[in-house]
Amino acid sequence: MNDNLKLAELLFPNITKTPADMEEMFPPRNLKEGARVTRLAPSPTGFLHFGNLFAGMVAYKTAKVTDGIFFVRVEDTDQKRKVEGAIEVMLKGLEAFDVVADEGVVGEDIEKGDYGPYYQSKRKDIYHVYAKQLVSEGLAYPCFCSAEELDEIRAQQENEPQKGYWGPYAKCRNLTLSDIEKNLAEGKQWTLRLRSPGDAEKKCFFDDMIKGKIEMPENVQDVVLLKSDGIPTYHFAHAVDDHLMRTTHVVRGDEWMSSCPIHLQLFKCLGFKVPKYAHVAPIMKEENGGKRKLSKRKDPEAAVTFYVEQGYPKESVNEYIMTLMNSNFEDWRKINKDADIDTFPFNLKKMSVSGALFDMVKLNDVSKNVISVMNAKKVYDYTVAWAKEYDKELYELLTRDEEFSVNILNIDREGPKPRKDIACFSEVKDYISYFFDEIYEKNYELPENLTKEAAAEILEAYLKEYTAADDKQGWFDRIKALCEPLGYTPNVKEYKKNPEAFKGHVGDVSTVIRIAVTGRRNTPDLWAIMSLLGEDKVKARLSVAMEFYKG
Repeated sequence: MNDNLKLAELLFPNITKTPADMEEMFPPRNLKEGARVTRLAPSPTGFLHFGNLFAGMVAYKTAKVTDGIFFVRVEDTDQKRKVEGAIEVMLKGLEAFDVVADEGVVGEDIEKGDYGPYYQSKRKDIYHVYAKQLVSEGLAYPCFCSAEELDEIRAQQENEPQKGYWGPYAKCRNLTLSDIEKNLAEGKQWTLRLRSPGDAEKKCFFDDMIKGKIEMPENVQDVVLLKSDGIPTYHFAHAVDDHLMRTTHVVRGDEWMSSCPIHLQLFKCLGFKVPKYAHVAPIMKEENGGKRKLSKRKDPEAAVTFYVEQGYPKESVNEYIMTLMNSNFEDWRKINKDADIDTFPFNLKKMSVSGALFDMVKLNDVSKNVISVMNAKKVYDYTVAWAKEYDKELYELLTRDEEFSVNILNIDREGPKPRKDIACFSEVKDYISYFFDEIYEKNYELPENLTKEAAAEILEAYLKEYTAADDKQGWFDRIKALCEPLGYTPNVKEYKKNPEAFKGHVGDVSTVIRIAVTGRRNTPDLWAIMSLLGEDKVKARLSVAMEFYKG
């Protein structure tokens, strides 16, 4: 037995399985040609960033457009950072926007699928199989350097272009078997390092699915594979996991780009096929004429919980995310107005190389469009579900009389040009407040061209004429009939042609009535509002407003 094999047995005496055994336990997936296998691999830190949702959506869509598999693997090897309940929070956050794993971690300590465990903390023996293999092939070795010795190396490299544990600075790289045995006998702690075969003069190349052809210097660092507690580093674990879980496309943030030379080298040393990489640029935000990353410290919208708490429907958020993901989505949507978003041919190659720009105004516009074409019952159901969690008063008001509430939400809705007033369900309360005395706020402020005296005169005349029996045309004809006796014209064009001849036009008359009934200058169809409020309430509000204007 050569020294490398002896060392492998010395370091990993309890590991009896081999890489061949692993290949048999986790065989290639039986999927159709071209099907992609992607993953989301979060750490359990308790915060789901919009960027995580974005990257998760990219990975999810990449798999789904090819009838592939999307799974969730939890990278929990750093137990110090683990937050209890964080996985449940993350999964619920993803599920709220239809990013649901086919396999992997599907609940706190709940796993589904044949390629687990999907928690890295449960895969220690699997990593050690491959660590032992690398040692036996002379591609890994134990390092006994203390923290102080590593600090000394860093200090020596202060003015060196190449930093890290490599070449002349790799103190433990050439220890003999007897040196290692002596250190182990003395109880010295060790980490396992890769014996890098890299050459500083050479380049490595790969074709990133988003950024195109990438060229970088080869890795020469003897990176740590296993920490002193036997837990793998991200570099090592992700290579083993992505191979055994048969990941075909690794979608991740572009902060990992600089690690690609290490990862490419690891896959080669381990004898694995390299997956395709797709490095997603961070979501950016404009600030003071420049751009910065969306920040969980500065931006409430950086937290995925923000969208749930504000009541943005998942359809709106998903639609908006797709505008950030693919530049051609909006053109596709114009042509395919009613198509299911899942039928959009998402393409990694059409993603932004430099980072999509988050725009709250755009999100709200998208959401208003989405909500405007929902039927009233769906808007009611969504709002009630949101209000039950976040606004008890609104919940009680809406559920007191479902038919009445649905009719409110149906005003100006199911026509060729529906109104676009609601961006999220937290806005519904204000939008419909004048229908409920408990939350109705009087506001009798008039446009500048109307006086209190004029408003009082209009309301006094209208109260004598108003009847709830009118249909919409009869209602409007009655308002027009009021105009001339009061000095207004029923014809807006006539007023524009000769404004000096009139106090105003029919629009001014109806505005006074609208303000008196709703406290607003701008509302959906006033006849429909008054029909729902009923004759008694309308007359009462008209009378109160008239008295206010009379002073």
